[in-house]
Amino acid sequence: MSLRLIPLLALAACGAAPGQSSGQRPFTSTEVASFESPWAMDFLPGSGVRLTNAALVTEKAGRLWLVNAVTGRKQEVAGVPSVHVEGQGGLADVVAHPDFAGNHRVYLSYPEAGPNGTSGAAVGYGRLVLGKGQPRLEGFHVIWRQQPKVSGGAHYSERIAFAPDRTMFVTSGERFQFDPAQDANSDLGKIIHMTDEGQRIGGRFYSMGHRNALGLAFAPDGRLWETEMGPRGGDEVNLIVQGRNYGWPRASYGTHYDGRDIPDDHKGQGFVEPKVWWNPSVSPGSLLIYTGDLFAQWKGDALIGALSGEAFIRVDINGDQARKSDQWDMGERIRAVDQGPRGEVYLLEDGPGGRLLRLEPAAR
Repeated sequence: MSLRLIPLLALAACGAAPGQSSGQRPFTSTEVASFESPWAMDFLPGSGVRLTNAALVTEKAGRLWLVNAVTGRKQEVAGVPSVHVEGQGGLADVVAHPDFAGNHRVYLSYPEAGPNGTSGAAVGYGRLVLGKGQPRLEGFHVIWRQQPKVSGGAHYSERIAFAPDRTMFVTSGERFQFDPAQDANSDLGKIIHMTDEGQRIGGRFYSMGHRNALGLAFAPDGRLWETEMGPRGGDEVNLIVQGRNYGWPRASYGTHYDGRDIPDDHKGQGFVEPKVWWNPSVSPGSLLIYTGDLFAQWKGDALIGALSGEAFIRVDINGDQARKSDQWDMGERIRAVDQGPRGEVYLLEDGPGGRLLRLEPAAR
């Protein structure tokens, strides 16, 4: 394990309503472990002394690891389902059920192969069995499948968030198909609300008009926040409200990759305006609403890992409002952000050899 103080220079936030320039970093960074193209992590809640520092980490190629976030010791978890790996797709999110201490359920999202070269996102769960041997998932089964399946390997999204009432929300990307995000009969470009067994709640979708939503998290007040990748520019932080339309592909603060303009008028078209947006892109790959005490100044705020921006970003949240605050250059693509049991913040770097970093307050 190595300890390194991260360089003191920070990037200023960009796009509309710029955030304040970040000064000296309030944290140190400790390398805990490394992985091959990790995608997500989640700590196992409330399961006794043995699992106090235990987290699960997914790798895109289809491996799931149980890691001690203090010592860095890793064990591969058996019983992971077969994963279709293509383009952006692979083993994606991992989330322990809020009642994990009693039911030991672990939820995974990943692409499944379909007919004629198609694929679609899927969510399922199994029971994590821990003993003297290799940890394993037992009884894994799929509870939700994205429909329709389409060709290509982009924009699966497939983030999972549990609500305070133990129901689930899943982001269902528009798969780089554009118009289905505005089709009420398609899962593409939607956020889906379901029970923890996969039964849909309140109709086919909760909200629509989404592109590639890679961050989803509840604030302590029960509000649901989302981060979404735009095209060329136009990355967003959104407050998700049931039944609302967030505009893609008819409204965006970005432009198409070929340079064609996209109208940025959201309200005039009946769409929800993003609370925060970036231009140029930072590529938000994850979202955590911080609830710890270790970084008291961040409590209740959104912490975001940026891929193309190679940054760790803080967005100040106050009720239903949000504004850019700090943005620190990390020098690597940040795929995931999570909160440890003592309030530490953990970052997962993207790509081969991606490191798990533990952030703790810097000495004053």
